Amino acid sequence: MLLEMKGLRIDGWSEDRETWLPIVKGVDVELKRGEVLGLIGESGAGKSTIGLAALGYARYGCRISGGQILLDGKDIRTFSMAQLLELRGRRVAYVAQSAAAAFNPAQTLMSQITEAPVRHGVMSRRGATDKAIRLFEVLGLPEPATFGDRYPHQVSGGQLQRAMTVMALSCNPDIIVFDEPTTALDVTTQVDVLAAIKRAIREEDTAALYITHDLAVVAQVADRIMVLRYGEAVEVGETAQILHQPRQQYTRELVNVRRVGGGEAPHATAPPVLEIAGVSASYTRSRDFLVLEDVSTMVRPGETLAVVGESGSGKSTLARVITGLLPPLEGAIRFRGRPLAPALKDRSKEELRELQMIYQMPDVALNPRQKVGEVVGRPLQFYFGLRGEARRARVAELLRQIELPPEFADRYPAELSGGQKQRVCIARALAAEPKLIICDEVTSALDQLVADEILKLLLRIQDETDVAYLFITHDLATVEAIAHGIVVMYRGRIVEQGPKQEVLTPPHDDYTDLLLKSVPAMEIGWLENVLATRKMAAAGN
Repeated sequence: MLLEMKGLRIDGWSEDRETWLPIVKGVDVELKRGEVLGLIGESGAGKSTIGLAALGYARYGCRISGGQILLDGKDIRTFSMAQLLELRGRRVAYVAQSAAAAFNPAQTLMSQITEAPVRHGVMSRRGATDKAIRLFEVLGLPEPATFGDRYPHQVSGGQLQRAMTVMALSCNPDIIVFDEPTTALDVTTQVDVLAAIKRAIREEDTAALYITHDLAVVAQVADRIMVLRYGEAVEVGETAQILHQPRQQYTRELVNVRRVGGGEAPHATAPPVLEIAGVSASYTRSRDFLVLEDVSTMVRPGETLAVVGESGSGKSTLARVITGLLPPLEGAIRFRGRPLAPALKDRSKEELRELQMIYQMPDVALNPRQKVGEVVGRPLQFYFGLRGEARRARVAELLRQIELPPEFADRYPAELSGGQKQRVCIARALAAEPKLIICDEVTSALDQLVADEILKLLLRIQDETDVAYLFITHDLATVEAIAHGIVVMYRGRIVEQGPKQEVLTPPHDDYTDLLLKSVPAMEIGWLENVLATRKMAAAGN
């Protein structure tokens, strides 16, 4: 056995209680040479904490408090710091979730990739460079001989993630810990990165711990899967067994996520609440650098229109144009039958109230110094003049509507989970009693089960209030779960649009076909089938 964790216990320090609390509660892990073990579970399950323990490392505020971590039979918990530094990178390597944050922007990729093998004495600078170039080729990176001369900002997100995998492989490690390596990527880019990782693991005969919250993703690379929850192992088994014959209820819930709803539009003949006609936009105010070109679509009351496409397709820019943050160069926007002023500053208070937005990152969207009651109460006071007891009562009503207890009004954002924070953002938008809500990637930062709950909540609210949603996402699984209509964008233009069933039914535009085929399916061999049958590559690659 290459790696064996026996009864692993890891604690975290609680400032409030001034004591150590268990994070990982006696987990056993086994990993053979050349094997890939997937660690899956929602946030807080202990996945990354267990992965880092393979390097003999615990994050600030955490400690490895019990159990054994055996690497080739030797307990690394007994190692000195010098021995641990020799082990990290050399025998056990780590690939972080955000490659952009992990690379030094002031150094070339090659200088950073060759640093570890030279420092560990594994090979010379020339040898490390030659190996890096070979790995660039294995992982499908462009111009392998000169790719390493680029700086991190000169490559795409998918390419940078693969460069980090090259860095991890540079010392010929026995184990690589992949910590959510594709979570921040578009589905189209994710396919290429997954394929590259799988190919590199096979060719280098390296074992791996693959950490993710997406069961369909880990099914493409893992031999076995361990399902974690609240720091404990729920179920461990072969990949096929976990996918097709899960034993535990929690595992079955993971397998069945994103089967929510979203059928035909409820008011197919009603006047549109939002009309966009021939809109073009540019951040430089020049037609030479258009980020949106001749975009036209509409949203009706009670309808969810999904706008899909990879990063750089113009989805969020369209939202900025609609909200008045980026006035268009050409075209017109009508809201509830009236022309909408291009710039935010020229819009009426009523127009601001009726058009609301929910953002991708609730951590950034919420003021950490304001309690939930103040966050949700501000639009009540601004738009309706509610104060005192009337405002508190309405805040409590809104919190119940988003399925949070009224007592949460006295909590700060730091005291909430990711899903609870996003619910508060939804309550803040609902407080204005809008006719249209723009949802900008509102589930992409959430675990699958939590995201599933948010989608169900949005659908229930739509049934109750008849609010329309413009739902911006790159996740086709989300689109299938919630949308009535779909707009597919690629490089600032609409390439296809229509009712959901019409857009999702072949034949497709080549880019729509790429998007649809890039949604991970919970079946072994899906990745290889996609690579063999897709008609084009992602722009990000």
